[in-house]
Amino acid sequence: MKIMMFLSDVMIPLLIFCIVGYGILSRHNVYEEFIEGAKDGFHTVIGIMPTLVGLMVGVGILRASGFLDALSGVFGLFTEKIGFPSDLLPITIVKMFSSSAATGLLLDLYKEHGTDSMIGRMASIMMSSTETIFYTMSVYFMTVKIKKSRYTLAGALIATLAGTVASVVLAGYM
Repeated sequence: MKIMMFLSDVMIPLLIFCIVGYGILSRHNVYEEFIEGAKDGFHTVIGIMPTLVGLMVGVGILRASGFLDALSGVFGLFTEKIGFPSDLLPITIVKMFSSSAATGLLLDLYKEHGTDSMIGRMASIMMSSTETIFYTMSVYFMTVKIKKSRYTLAGALIATLAGTVASVVLAGYM
């Protein structure tokens, strides 16, 4: 165990040392290339900032307005019959847009039900087995200027459904 702790402490500094060492040995100006990469990254951040702000505001409005609670109340009648707790509906919906907002809902769920409860385990597995579909598509597709997403949304929604179902099934067996 001590070896793993040592490796985890040393890994990133060792990686940086290897990259800089390789650059020096191959006679590259490592600092100039770092600065150029940082400039490109900064331009990318500026390009995706409006999309990020729009998504964050939209999720904040949905959460603060009580819409998610009303939606879980309506659809909860159906989902409870198939074994999916209605308390997980807000997290399921918000996770498709924002992982940080879904994490806030997850913490609220932990406070209400506990981390080791069945719902807490389901939510934990679901958070780790699903993706922020709309955030990822909007940010990355906008960055590389993809206009037609073809089957990406359908595939991502199917994968999210599979991750959500798997979270319920797996939490039931633990």
